Amino acid sequence: MALNKSMHPRNRYKDKPPDFGYLAAKYPDFEQHVHTSLTGRPVVNFKEPEAVRALTCTLLKEDFGLTIEIPLERLIPTVPLRLNYIHWVEDLIDGQKQPRRGIDIGTGASCIYPLLGATMNGWYFLATEVDDICFDYATKNVEQNNLSDLIKVVKVPQKTLLMDALKEETEIVYDFCMCNPPFFANQLEAKGVNSRNSRRPPPSSVNTGGVTEIMAEGGELEFVKRIIHDSLQLKKRLRWYSCMLGKKCSLAPLKEELRKQGVPKVTHTEFCQGRTMRWALAWSFYDDVIVPSPPSKKRKLEKARKPLSFTLPEAGLKELQAKASASGGAGGSPVDSIAALLEKTLTDLRVLHKRVPCRNQEQSLFLTAVENTWIHGRQKRREGSRQLRELPRAPHCAGTSSQPTAAGADPLQPTEQTSNGASSNETSKDVTRDPNGEQREVLEKVSGEDVDMESSISTEAGQETVPKEAPAAATDPPSKRPLTPGAVEHFLFKCLLNVMLEEGDVVIEMHWVEGQNKDLMNQLCTYLKNTLLKSVAKS
Repeated sequence: MALNKSMHPRNRYKDKPPDFGYLAAKYPDFEQHVHTSLTGRPVVNFKEPEAVRALTCTLLKEDFGLTIEIPLERLIPTVPLRLNYIHWVEDLIDGQKQPRRGIDIGTGASCIYPLLGATMNGWYFLATEVDDICFDYATKNVEQNNLSDLIKVVKVPQKTLLMDALKEETEIVYDFCMCNPPFFANQLEAKGVNSRNSRRPPPSSVNTGGVTEIMAEGGELEFVKRIIHDSLQLKKRLRWYSCMLGKKCSLAPLKEELRKQGVPKVTHTEFCQGRTMRWALAWSFYDDVIVPSPPSKKRKLEKARKPLSFTLPEAGLKELQAKASASGGAGGSPVDSIAALLEKTLTDLRVLHKRVPCRNQEQSLFLTAVENTWIHGRQKRREGSRQLRELPRAPHCAGTSSQPTAAGADPLQPTEQTSNGASSNETSKDVTRDPNGEQREVLEKVSGEDVDMESSISTEAGQETVPKEAPAAATDPPSKRPLTPGAVEHFLFKCLLNVMLEEGDVVIEMHWVEGQNKDLMNQLCTYLKNTLLKSVAKS
């Protein structure tokens, strides 16, 4: 779970993710959805609705003593995300265990926010619902957990938010409201046709939910504006109004709407869990409320500057050193050998690179990626092998000479020759491995550039960085491309790769410098890691 470290500090899953193996052994209904990965770890397929439902029900039973039922055709909540929201509401109302009153707008079949709030903190909830199926399940889930004295589930008319729900309770002042609004405006957006960039990978989990749960006229933006409109009439009937958002791009226009309406207290936050991010907005008409600070930009920049890294254990370094020596790479220390193997892989991928000055017992490479040659490498190799097998075999002729293909070269592509007869790959290797020359100039360029690190991150829904069209240079053969990384005008990204020795292990770090999309560097880092680890496994 990539974002777990950014969870709310009190979230029980922040430092201790669910143990699927333990839960499978304890709960037979969950066991059938747990599989063993290639690395021997128990995993769950989050694209299967039955598996997601089983995990949610199991976590609620194991960690909170709650027993619930959810139909597959309605929204299946994830527990870590809902916990993040509950803990943030605790911060808003400044108290975890005091008796508080809250409203859950559109509680869903699971009724998860009231169940968690009542179980953890003894909060009283008014839970509203417009869908008949969700209302029936929510009522049943409250009753079978003996929480009817704390949770009141009410059926409200379609398009009702707060006004109609509070008509009968004119004297009660609520401490907060919560809402997980429908994110999408139509079916195409729900399927990712309009809301996701074409280069962004598909969601890692299944999208479940009824029509009223995932879609609303105008999407989440207009839905939350309706809650803002209600709050302008209710004002101090609630101390805090809050909503969760599925897109970061919804945050700015909603804050602007609150500013135009003169709302005095406004704050926001972000919920991080697994590979998912959500945002939340809260506002109040009370002068005495404590307003939690929003996430600081400084923390975001520090997170953005954190390098990607992986470790090669000491046990496998001898095999890698032997491979580097056999392929003509530098011998000697493990750092030199790993750096040589990385250079060879980068050359094969046509990623421009050159060594730059660094500390003793380290190696540093400045990388410039002009085109994405590492994605789907296995499929490309299989397709190449298939095409090679299907080629008609040439008959052996007396006057025909057969030259072996150079190691590592593409058998389907002719080797281009330079003016002195050397292949373009050899020319690229010689130039990019030159440890002198422009090293100092490149290092000064890297350290002297003012790079907006935050704008390069693309993990936020609705805020992906749109990569530019592939530059013309990417379509040229390698021999016609500039071989000096600093001289390339069109590129995907630039980064600094460091190879270091730490307590016998070799650590590889990749530091982002600039570019179109940081995810591309992440892909390359994974490719380099897998290439080196596969070499150890084969040995």
